[in-house]
Amino acid sequence: MTQKDDLSAEVSRLALTRWDDIPLGRTVPDTTDSRLTHSNTGIYVDGTVLYADLAGSTRMVDSLDATRSAEYYKAYLHCAAKIVRDDGGTITAYDGDRIMAIFVGDMQATDAVRSAFKINWAIENIVNPVFFAAYREYHRQLRHTVGIDSGRLLASKIGIRSNADMVWVGPAANYAAKLNSFEGLDSDYQIRITTRTHAKLNGEFQWISSGKAVWDGPYNNLGEISHYRSSCVFQID
Repeated sequence: MTQKDDLSAEVSRLALTRWDDIPLGRTVPDTTDSRLTHSNTGIYVDGTVLYADLAGSTRMVDSLDATRSAEYYKAYLHCAAKIVRDDGGTITAYDGDRIMAIFVGDMQATDAVRSAFKINWAIENIVNPVFFAAYREYHRQLRHTVGIDSGRLLASKIGIRSNADMVWVGPAANYAAKLNSFEGLDSDYQIRITTRTHAKLNGEFQWISSGKAVWDGPYNNLGEISHYRSSCVFQID
């Protein structure tokens, strides 16, 4: 069988095969889940998606040595991943200079937003000060964004049998990613959450935290759904 024949056969199989009954999962599945195959199988998850993205990475790699850029990438992604995992999130992907995570459970939105505020604090109080001490005036001040949305996701296995991964299909994944950067967005607001996520916040962080207003908005730049913006931080002990 030629490569063309092999690809055509697989695409035809996917297009013509009926999906199995799709269960609703209570945890975040991965490629080892026995319910998932490379055929049309999947698991629904009601979750909150967080994307944390290092801003201006293209300009960074154009102007800095690869090793310095790698230090910035590694420091940012380490802080984001550690915070997300400690707050109950499941890391589902690293994509260049950004991380994707999913939170589930009754407190999913609050946990995700808390993580976003902590990541913001880490950038301002750990990452940038440490690199400034190391490189002084040669340090590039790092900026970042976090986008969060909530909703039902379809988790399905993709790729080839020796190299599989997961795809997360649903508005929450797309809007969380889109909130990180789109034309006209004020870069002074590092954290952006959809109104769907805001509605799920369990009191904490919904409007006021420590006597301070948390959110500006809502804004409707995305067209389909409105979002709130914040530049607040949540201190890490």
